[in-house]
Formats: sequence, C-alpha cells, structure tokens
Amino acid sequence: MRHLLPSSLLCGLILSAAQAQQQSDFYTREEIPLPKGEIMELGSIALMPDKKIAVTSRRGDLWICSGAYGDDLSKVTWQKFAEGLHEPFGMFWKDGWLYLTQRPEHSRLKDSDGDGRADLFETVNSGWGINGDYHEYAFGSEPDKNGDVWIVLCLTGSGGAASDWRGWCVRVTPKGEMIPTCSGIRSPGGIGANHAGDMFYTDNQGLWNGSSSLKWLKPGSFQGNPTGNKYHKLANLPAPPQPADKSRIETERARFPEFVPPAVVFPHGKVGQSPTGIAYDSGNGKFGPWTHQLYVGEQTHSQVQRVALEKVNGLYQGAVFHFLEGFEAGLVPVRLDHEAGILFAGGTNRGWASRGTKPFTFERVRWTGKTPFEIHTMSALKDGFELTFTEPVDPATAGKPESYSMAAWTYILQSGYGSPEVDPATPKITAASVSPDGKKVRLTVDGLVKGHVHHLAAKGVTSKAGGKLWHPDAWYTLNEIPR
Repeated sequence: MRHLLPSSLLCGLILSAAQAQQQSDFYTREEIPLPKGEIMELGSIALMPDKKIAVTSRRGDLWICSGAYGDDLSKVTWQKFAEGLHEPFGMFWKDGWLYLTQRPEHSRLKDSDGDGRADLFETVNSGWGINGDYHEYAFGSEPDKNGDVWIVLCLTGSGGAASDWRGWCVRVTPKGEMIPTCSGIRSPGGIGANHAGDMFYTDNQGLWNGSSSLKWLKPGSFQGNPTGNKYHKLANLPAPPQPADKSRIETERARFPEFVPPAVVFPHGKVGQSPTGIAYDSGNGKFGPWTHQLYVGEQTHSQVQRVALEKVNGLYQGAVFHFLEGFEAGLVPVRLDHEAGILFAGGTNRGWASRGTKPFTFERVRWTGKTPFEIHTMSALKDGFELTFTEPVDPATAGKPESYSMAAWTYILQSGYGSPEVDPATPKITAASVSPDGKKVRLTVDGLVKGHVHHLAAKGVTSKAGGKLWHPDAWYTLNEIPR
C-alpha cells in the first residue's frame, strides 16, 4: 500500500530543493587575525613544516604565523622573521630556507641560529633590471619538476619596458642561472603550475590584452604584448613576433606559430577584472570534487574563480566559472594546502580598489563536506560541448535545448588599452542529450567560432532533486575545435 506525504510536507520538500544555494552551505570563509598595529598587505604565502605559514607584506616584512589551522583562531600568534625586503610576490619553503621572488632578485633566507629571525640572506639570481617604477613587479612560482623557479616580469609603468627583460618570463635554475623563457607579457598578477606541471600566469587587461586571462607559459612562446620584445638581443635569441595593431589573435596566430593564445579569457567585468594568484587542486577530495582544476584569485572583485582546463590539438583551453566570493580585501596570493583541504588567501587594496572594504586581509576557506550542484567541467567537441555535473540532472530540464543559451565574441588585439567585445556570434544549441547516469549532457551546437569566448548560460537546468545550479554560467575559450 502506498503512503502519501501530506501536501504541506511535499510542498516544503520541493521548495527546499529549489532554494538558492548559499556559499556558506559548502565553504566556510574565516579571517585569520593579523599582528596588531601592522600593515599587512600580503603579497606571498608559503606553507612550512609544523603547520606554520609564512607571509610577506608588500612593505617588505616577512612574518611566520602559528595557529592558522586551528579551530580557535583567537590563539593565532605571529613572529617577525625578516624586514627590509622589496615587495616579494612569490615564496616557498625548501630544505630549511624560505625562497623569495622580490622586485630586483630571486633570493633565499634562513634562521641559522634558531632565534626565530632570519640571519642568512643570499641572492640566487638578479639577472633582470629594475628602475624604481611602481609597476615593475616580479611574480615567482614554486619550483617545477626540475627545480626551476619561473618568474614573470611586469612592464615598466604597465606600458613600457625601461629595464632589462621587462615583459618576459625567465626561469632561475637551482644553480642560479637565468634562462629567458617566454616573451609578450604585460602585467602579471600571479603564477603557478597545473597538476601536470605546466606553468601558467594571469595577465591583466591593458595594452595588447583585450581582457584579462590565464595564459600558458609554453617555453619559447609569445604571449601577445610586443613591448619588451627588444630584449631578445641580450641573449642572442630569435626576435619575437610583432603583431599588427587592430588585429585579432586568430589572425596573428596564423602568421606566428609561436603565438600561444590565452588558455582561458576572463571577460572583463563579468568574471572579475584583475586575476591574481593560482593554485591547483591535487584531486584528493579534501577541498571538494574539483580534481585537477585551478583556483584563481581576483583582486578587484575580491573573489576566487574556478578554471577547468583541457588540451585540444596541443593547446590549453577551457572554461572559467564563478566560485568563491565575499573576501574582505582584494586577493593577491592564494595557496591551497592539499592535505588539510584549506585555501589560504591574502589581500591588499593599496593602489587598486576592491569590493572587499578592508585595506588588507588574511583569510582561510574550508570545505564543509557538502557538494554544490554545479557544472563540473565543460569540454569541447567537434560539434558542440560536453558538460559534466556534480550530481545527476533532471532529464526533463537538462535535455531541452531551451534550457541553455549561448553567445560568442572575441577581442581586438591592439596597442590601445583593453578592448570591447567584438565580432559577436550567436551559436545555436540544437540538441541536448543526457547520459544514463544523469551526470553528463552533450550539447550539439551550430555556429561554433574558433578563437572566440563562448558564454554558456544553463539557467533552465535543475538537478534530479529539483535544485538550481549554484552558478549557471560558464565562459569557454575555444582556441581549437577538436578534430
């Protein structure tokens, strides 16, 4: 005999399933108390043994934090380790040393006598130039599989190259040698590897950058901005490409095979405005189901975006999704402790405004164990896209093409600042096929445009349980259409 639920209870269950998902349901964001009276505009975060964390401030101080992993953050303590550094943007711990990428050099420091303060300071390499311009930042990575540290060098004043190797990526080997690696860089906000060990950086909208983006630092590649091209002569390297003004990336790629397009474009204003630090997910499930995806900090919007990459025809491309928000300042460094499942983020507002209203911040984010209903990945097909979801979809909604919409556009490659969205297209979703397990949807699309950003909105899709997507939008950069 069937037992019918009372109508009021049934309505309540339906309403509960359909309620908007909240970030606090899935991720807990907490501020970590900072040293009283100190100006802590964070530029770097490094994980150390014994659950200690090192951070640097933009004003040149290096502090060691204890207690940032604890349940009671009121017990956090701080020890100043060094001062007088030059705006470090990149730091890691290795074999008893803290390695730093500062504006003028890659260096390392150590506490040799155990008193809690650095007393050994060594320059590993200082092969690039600096002239005091406010914008000549240098962002450094953790070491790659060969032990090399990758460093991306901002242009002078964001539009010039008045110091050696500005606008380039260089590698510093464990022996201290500097290897010029990529040209065409404008204004990095962060650098980091993916799970495969390939290196990426975030470049900000500006000259020769129509919109901010995540870019693959393929050795020998040109990244799009020719301002620093002249420095190839310093190492007797082949001249990098000189793209035509008012062109398109697709056009210049056809002329210059070494021109590697942005892996993922972050449409200006829609997906932040100033992407920064990069952290990858190792896939152990401690921070949610985002295996091998990237978390990218955002300064202006005080957010963390989520990026799912794939390689098609030898090039990286993929989708960016909104993820975490509400941070108290504009984020610059982000660092994921894979084993603990904690994302640490540092913020600063000096020089740039942000949605977060505090001048600086140090925060952590932990997963609650509850998974949101989300588009997990978006992958390119020769005639459309395949979506995967974090839980089974309702075939009645996800199987209807009308549940989705798509628009596509690109940007002008130009010497002027940024670009409007141009060459618009409206790809038509003609079919949507749901897999038997309900976790995949194959979209057939007429009118894909190679080289365009494709914005997918899936506002009509619901889960099998009746819930709506936490974030129904994805922006996929289609550098290549699968053969």
